[in-house]
Amino acid sequence: MTPDEIEVALQAAFNRCETASCPLTDMQKQILLQVVEQIQKNPNAIVSDCNNPLDELTSQELQAFLRFVKAQEEKNFSWKVKLLNDWLQENDSKEVQFIRDRYGLQWLNRIQPYHFNRFSFEDTLKLKVGDRIEICNALWEWVQDDGPCTREWFPCVVIQVDEVKNSHDSFTNCIIRFNNGAEYEIQGVYEWNRYYWRWANDGKL
Repeated sequence: MTPDEIEVALQAAFNRCETASCPLTDMQKQILLQVVEQIQKNPNAIVSDCNNPLDELTSQELQAFLRFVKAQEEKNFSWKVKLLNDWLQENDSKEVQFIRDRYGLQWLNRIQPYHFNRFSFEDTLKLKVGDRIEICNALWEWVQDDGPCTREWFPCVVIQVDEVKNSHDSFTNCIIRFNNGAEYEIQGVYEWNRYYWRWANDGKL
C-alpha cells in the first residue's frame, strides 16, 4: 500500500469507530498516524519499538516513576496493580499522581517490561517466575565484537529465582528455560551478569 492508501484506510477506521459510538481521541489518532509513518520510513522496524511510553515523561517525572517502581518491587508488590488500585479507590498516588492526572490508563497499559531495558536494574523491575527474557550467548561462550563468535540473544522463560545470603554477601541466582526445554542457571543475575540479559518484547507485568 502507498502512504496515501494507508492514510485513507486509517481515516475509514476512525470513521467506523465514531459510527460505533467509540470514537478515538485526537491524540490516539495522531499516535496511530505517527506509528504508520515510522514503519513506512523503516519497514523492518518492530511496531513495539517505535515508541517507548517512558520517553513521554519529563526527566523529573521519569525519576519519580522509577523510584516508585523500585519501591514497589522491593516490597514484592506489583507497581501497576498498586497504581490501578489507587485509581479505583480514588486514593492519592502521591509522587506519581501525575500519571493518572496527565497520562491516564491508556499510557499505563502501554508499559511493558522491555521498556525498562535501557535503565539499570537498580531503577527498574525484579525478575519473577514466568517472566520472559532474552539472554546473551556471552554467558556461556567467549564473544568479542570483532571475533568469530558474535553476540546472539535467545528467548527464554524464568522458572526459578533464588536469593542467596551468607555472612559476607547476598546475590540472586535465576534458572531459565529455553524454548527447546533446556534449562540454564544464571548466577548473580543482578550483581555481575545483568549485562547479559534483557526483557523480551513479550515479557509480562
